[in-house]
Amino acid sequence: MQHPFEAISANRRGLVFWPLLGITLVLSVVMSSIGRPLTSSAAPGGIVSFELAGDVTLARQIIQSWDGSARLHAAFSLGLDFLYLVLYSTTIGLGCIWVAAASRARQWPWADIGAPLAWGLWLAALLDAIENVALTLALLSIPVEPWPQIARWSALGKFTLIVLGLVYVLFGTITYNIANRLRPREHAV
Repeated sequence: MQHPFEAISANRRGLVFWPLLGITLVLSVVMSSIGRPLTSSAAPGGIVSFELAGDVTLARQIIQSWDGSARLHAAFSLGLDFLYLVLYSTTIGLGCIWVAAASRARQWPWADIGAPLAWGLWLAALLDAIENVALTLALLSIPVEPWPQIARWSALGKFTLIVLGLVYVLFGTITYNIANRLRPREHAV
């Protein structure tokens, strides 16, 4: 199944990708800054510890380790993450399509992986949204089953798809650019 990003012409992908990457990176820094107060002894990884808690007891310990200000930061972070999930999934997904097209032009065997990975990034965004809802329900009340478990499994799926997409984009870009240095007459990704 063709991915909608494949409709973006090759000469326009950079015009879409680079601004998206810039906005995504800026929002990554903002999210990191907002999340700093969430690091505690119960949550050494901040919000990620909460995402991966996986059980009611640990989720409660994490929330109890946060003061009122930290809880507001957590709530704001979860809300802002709904924008972030659109940005990162679109940016990495477009990167997958761009690398796939460049790889297809060279008839490299991993070219056909790009479009499914781009679809997978949108699945990661859906999993992230489910995770956010589960974490918000746990944060706004007393954590009860199944919310910490749903958040954990959603987060694990999300992180797996993000890592796969990033590895594909980085591997493809590096490989393409190395090959391009060996053949200077071709265009780089």
